[in-house]
Order: sequence, then C-alpha cells, then structure tokens
Amino acid sequence: MNSFQLFLPCAAGVEPFLAVEVAQILNEVPEAVGVVRGGVRVEADWTEMMQLNLQVRLAQRVLIQLSDQPYRTEDDVYAAAFDVPWGDWFTPKQRFRVDVTAQHCPLKSLNFAALRVKDGVVDRLREVFGARPDVDTHNPHVRVHAHFDATHLTLYMDTSGEPLFKRGWREDKGDAPLKETLAAAMLAATGWTPDVPLYDPCCGSGTIAIEAAQIACHIPPGLLRRFAFSNLVEFQPVEWQRLLSEAKSRVVMPPAGTAPLVFGSDVSFRMVDFAQRNAQRAGVAQALEFRGGDALQRLPPSVQPGVLLMNPPYGERIAAAGVAGQRAEAVAAQRGQRDRVCREAADVDGFADAGEGDAFFSRLGTHWKHHFGGWSAWLLTPDLKLPGKLRMKAARRVPMWNGPIECRLFRFDLTALGQRHGDADA
Repeated sequence: MNSFQLFLPCAAGVEPFLAVEVAQILNEVPEAVGVVRGGVRVEADWTEMMQLNLQVRLAQRVLIQLSDQPYRTEDDVYAAAFDVPWGDWFTPKQRFRVDVTAQHCPLKSLNFAALRVKDGVVDRLREVFGARPDVDTHNPHVRVHAHFDATHLTLYMDTSGEPLFKRGWREDKGDAPLKETLAAAMLAATGWTPDVPLYDPCCGSGTIAIEAAQIACHIPPGLLRRFAFSNLVEFQPVEWQRLLSEAKSRVVMPPAGTAPLVFGSDVSFRMVDFAQRNAQRAGVAQALEFRGGDALQRLPPSVQPGVLLMNPPYGERIAAAGVAGQRAEAVAAQRGQRDRVCREAADVDGFADAGEGDAFFSRLGTHWKHHFGGWSAWLLTPDLKLPGKLRMKAARRVPMWNGPIECRLFRFDLTALGQRHGDADA
C-alpha cells in the first residue's frame, strides 16, 4: 500500500503533545513523528490517514503533501500546481476550493497566487478528462491547501474537510467557546488520566469536561462527523467501515450507578443546560456531571483529590470586551455577587473592569486553599500576572496559543491555607 507524507497542523505550543498522540495512534516510536513549527510530519498509508482523522484530538487537519517546489513568480506557482497529477485524487465531478497560508511570502497578492494555483489544477484536470471542475468556496467536495514560505510552495490535499475541532456534537454554545482541539491539548498537557477526578468550575458549554469524558470512554473525536477523504478517488468505504466498527467496539461506558470522575459547573444555569445537551449528543451524558454554581462557592465534587482545569474569564477572548463586561456585571448584580462572576449567561468571558477581575482571582485562590488541598489546578490565560492575583506560586507554565492570543497554561499545586508551600507570599 502506498505511503504518504502527512502534515498535521496544530495550535502553537501543542506540537510536542500532538507528536506523542500521533505516535500512539499509529503504534510508532516517537522518533518516527517529526515535530516542526505549527504541527507534525509523519509517513502513513491510506488506512492510517483515515485512522488519524478518526482518532486524533489535537490536530486541526490531516494534510497529504503532494508537492514542494521553489518559486519566484506567479508563473512558477501555476507551473507547480499544473505538475501535480490531480486526476489521481479527484475528477471534474467534484467541486473544489484552494486555501492558502503564507509566511514571508514575497508575492504581492496571495489572492492572485491562490488564483494561479486554481488555474493550474483546473488546466491539468481539463487536459486529462476534457472537462474542468467547478470551484465552490462554501461547500466543496475537495480542498487543496497551498502554503507559501519565502522560497517554496508546498501543495497539500486536505483529507479532513471541516476543521477537526468540529466534532459534530456541539450545537449549543456561547459567544466565545473554547475549541475542542485546544481543550484536548490542555488535557494532554496536564497528564490527566481517567482514573483521576477532573473538574472545570467555569465549564461554559462543557468543552473540557466532554473531551475528558470521551477520552475516558474511548470515544473517538471523529465518530460523529464526515471527512473529505470520502470524496477522493482512492477512498475505500469497506476499510473505513471496518475502522468505524472497531472504534465503536472499543467504547466503554461506566456501569449504571457508577459515580462519575469528570465534573463541570458554571454560574450560568443556561450554560449548564447547554453543556448537558452537548454531553448527550457526544454520548457521554452518563460519564460526567454538570451542575450550576459559583466557582467561589462550589466544593470539591469528589473525596479523591484530582485536577482542576479551566479556561478562566478574560476579556481579550472576545472582540466586544466592553459588552462582555456589561453583561457580566448585569448577571453578577442579579445574583448578588458582582465581584465574583465566573461566566455570564451567554458564555461571554469578561469582567466589568480590571479590579473586579483581580478580586475574582484573589478570592478564587483563597477558596481553593480552604477547600481543594491536594488538588492540582491548571488555568489557561494570557495574563502572565495571574499567579500574583491568585496569591499562589506556579509550579509549571506551558506556552499555548488560543487562536491569535498567546497564553500560558499555569499549574498550581494546591495546599491547605496556612501551609507555606503553595502561597506566593510564603
């Protein structure tokens, strides 16, 4: 069976965790997976490519590299695209689109460069089939990805289609939801395993908890969705059905009456309802527990210490930070807790002003010291001063990007109030 050079892009900072995940899925030694900026590279055959689409949690897409050529002008771009035997991948019956990324590209217009790639694809297929495919930027069967660096054009076939963070279960969400791929990366960075309790006290629409519950139940992230590779010439439906059947056979649900180890809560009962509906669609409703409640009042959901993992409120996560602050303030006032809102009713994260946010984190740190001794807390935030606001010392900080926002995933080892070890001022 032919093998391909695959590139799996991911969020910056996630590359080493993705490399470990890919090696595990393919039963490869870690050295077989190459870590590069923005993703990983690995050699795989067609079945392994489908398996990666089905199983990988941290990657944004699975791309097959078709060509890597030097270029200087738009004519070089056209020639590189025309040289690829596109008829081996799809026919004029499939609609396609060209997606472009670039880094230090010297060309004047990326839009024109994308047009030249499109012309090369169309002319090559017309030469082979005597007909040309249609371009469809909204609902294509096939996606061609072109990446320009300073000197080379690399062409890829996108086997995923929709980005892999679209798992197929999140229909209810707020205005600034955490992407499923980033939630999975946060879980990977903590080293969490399903035998340890996991609690997100600002769960919003439930992304972190649902990802964790699916991991615990061995539910593949791609089980509910379709992939672009099903539109390609070499698609093997029988092999794909075999992979799906094997994946479904490995799903393990907790016995009825078993206490869950994955928990989430949110100050907004509307978001808790969203999270419960999302968990139902994701197939993990019986494997986790969601409740309403203020993060400054909720006590540990289990006797056994575990992992607190959260993406706490910060106004930069949304464009309309002022609106978010006003909404957060209104919700807080209604509940009589203006200075301790964890998340407002529309899942928009922000505070009315910096002082209110500082007060929230100060009180959160004190609450955890009083009630969560023995737990480890991990928080993803762009605020490098967060440890000081919590009045705790970070045991670890992992660089990670939330879209365009550079963040740190801070770890705090929680000790009871009065024990010098966990306090910043000790």
